[in-house]
Amino acid sequence: MQQFGNQQEQQTTFVAVGMPLPQEDQARANIYGLLARLLLAPPDAGLLDSLAASDALVSESGAQPLDVAWDQLSVTARLLPTDHVIGEYNDLFVSTAAPRVSPHGSIYLAGFLHEKPLVLLRADLAKLGLGRRAGVRETEDHLGALCETMRQLISRKRTVDDQHAFFDKHIGSWYVACLHHLRRAEGAQFYARVADLAEAFFSLEQQAFQVAEDDA
Repeated sequence: MQQFGNQQEQQTTFVAVGMPLPQEDQARANIYGLLARLLLAPPDAGLLDSLAASDALVSESGAQPLDVAWDQLSVTARLLPTDHVIGEYNDLFVSTAAPRVSPHGSIYLAGFLHEKPLVLLRADLAKLGLGRRAGVRETEDHLGALCETMRQLISRKRTVDDQHAFFDKHIGSWYVACLHHLRRAEGAQFYARVADLAEAFFSLEQQAFQVAEDDA
């Protein structure tokens, strides 16, 4: 699901030109893209099959939280029927009243939707040449939308400083609380494992950003 794009190319998906991304950055972009896809809409059978059949992640330093979280997500995708996962998504995130989980930054940073954090985010997105596509239901501070923005920043080869600044300002201060709520929400099975994957990955991102800052 394409949430954001160049404001002058609202009907097309951005395609990076020039040299391909380094392998590590491509892997990061892929994980951000997967998290965006899973948080913005329920997975279809094809995506679940791909997750179920995915290879294990193997870190050079042995089993790491991201490796474990990936394996558990793969196993869960193998065990749960597609209809069950779709129903779980709808039970967690879709409601005519208040959903069980509302993964919007404004709620965690200000207590309500559509508050000042969203205004500040939109200003930062405009500076980056990004914006919400017409017809998209979720606001820009939805965690899935923010993952898509990070994917865009990596794919567009924005500097590590730009990526770090955006992550710290718009994701880093509230994702732990949000993913804790998702993991513990009533009925969360597949999405508890999505929360585990997201938290392990975001923690690794924070560590990498800090190392890059220390080395600068």
